[in-house]
Amino acid sequence: MKFPLLKIRSRQFIELIEEAQFTHGSGESLSPEEGMEEAFRLLGKARDGRRSVYVIGNGGSSAIASHAITDFTNVAGIRAKTLHESSLMTCMANDYGYENGFARILGTHALEGDLLIAISSSGRSKNILNAVGAMKEAGGLVFTLSGFSRDNALRKTGDLNLWLDSHDYGLVEIAHLFILHNLADRFGALKQESLENNAKR
Repeated sequence: MKFPLLKIRSRQFIELIEEAQFTHGSGESLSPEEGMEEAFRLLGKARDGRRSVYVIGNGGSSAIASHAITDFTNVAGIRAKTLHESSLMTCMANDYGYENGFARILGTHALEGDLLIAISSSGRSKNILNAVGAMKEAGGLVFTLSGFSRDNALRKTGDLNLWLDSHDYGLVEIAHLFILHNLADRFGALKQESLENNAKR
């Protein structure tokens, strides 16, 4: 049995990141760095306006959401939250169906100007797609992260959309985490620069 060699996998990961495809809701394409700058702008707008940022996903993407809100809160000072608290989610799934769980919670909590970061490797998860609809209905903004099929449904729904050209769960999930971590790191770099400038005064 041939195992995937680390050297080969690391090269594949780098290529996937460098070739990340960002699009506006209008379908306009952005370069990877332009896309990151736009995502940073959306997060900064939410932070400065004291709006909430909700990050959601299923399975491994749910773990990525938890990691992301930790860094957004701690490093960036963003009011970031996940929605998969077990008692609440099982209640919503039991009463309204799992596909409506996130949407029901957002229907109660989301306010105009809030931001939803919706993560789905396949871009086909119904509960994620329904959550996007609920956030839009609330007057919020949406940043989607997906992979797999080029024409997946989630990729067409956000104000900003990231798509990774791979069907490899491991690469797509870790790339999503890397990108979200990089966004938090950008806030951290700004904070450090501000501290250094203040120290020089």
